[in-house]
Amino acid sequence: MTTSSSERGVSLGMPELPAPAYPDDVRARLETDAREIIARYPDSRSALLPLLHLVQSEEGHVTRTGMQFCADVLGLTTAEVTAVATFYTMYRRRPSGDYQVGVCTNTLCAVMGGDAIFQELQEHLGVGNGETTDDGKVTLEHIECNAACDFAPVVMVNWEFFDNQTPASAKRMVDDLRAGRPVEPTRGAPLCSFKETARILAGFPDERPGAVEATGGAGPASLVGLRLARGEAGPARVVHPREGAPEDRDVHEPSPSEHLSSHDAPQDTSASDPAHPAGPAAEEGE
Repeated sequence: MTTSSSERGVSLGMPELPAPAYPDDVRARLETDAREIIARYPDSRSALLPLLHLVQSEEGHVTRTGMQFCADVLGLTTAEVTAVATFYTMYRRRPSGDYQVGVCTNTLCAVMGGDAIFQELQEHLGVGNGETTDDGKVTLEHIECNAACDFAPVVMVNWEFFDNQTPASAKRMVDDLRAGRPVEPTRGAPLCSFKETARILAGFPDERPGAVEATGGAGPASLVGLRLARGEAGPARVVHPREGAPEDRDVHEPSPSEHLSSHDAPQDTSASDPAHPAGPAAEEGE
């Protein structure tokens, strides 16, 4: 028994019309920028990722017109461009807000409160994942790891860090964004709009005073291994695993900036503790 197209939910309507072209002045401006981007690469098709950021900076998301433009200037098919634009989540496929608010819900941030933050922001803003507030200010989404686990839970706004967040602080932050009040990231450059961020990601300089000098590196806990590898780390605090640690043990009390935990410090093991030797391994069943 066969089923009809309508029963299978297949539309047999008219094919989609070609994407509308950019206005002449917009296309001329984008072509100038595109030539600068393409000149950076020995193979022009390598410029596709920054070009998608460029067209995203024009309309706030990657439109069919933007993908057609990329295909034209790179000599690609629209299918090739679409395959890339739909693969990476940093390219928006529909209109979105001035501020992309991403809540990390990967493992550590989730257990530290990221799931709660995301749930409360959805209720507070009245939007779901990937949706935008009615005023067009904020698009909310959950995102994967931002490599800032020592600052968990982390929220990002247009890819700038807001560390050690709580549901209350996150709600204040989005309220300030919507009201036009100044909002400062925990680390990194001052906030700018999503369109401006997209242009910077396309490889054009951030010309705002002080923006380039602003920085936001990893936290001390993230850098412990690097310091150890370079021989730069001072003596680590010993956290004795048993009661009654010897009082004459040389214990280094770290400064707040060292931010060590018991996982960062060397531990006595049965092999190195004469009072508790491991002895020969017992046979199974003994």
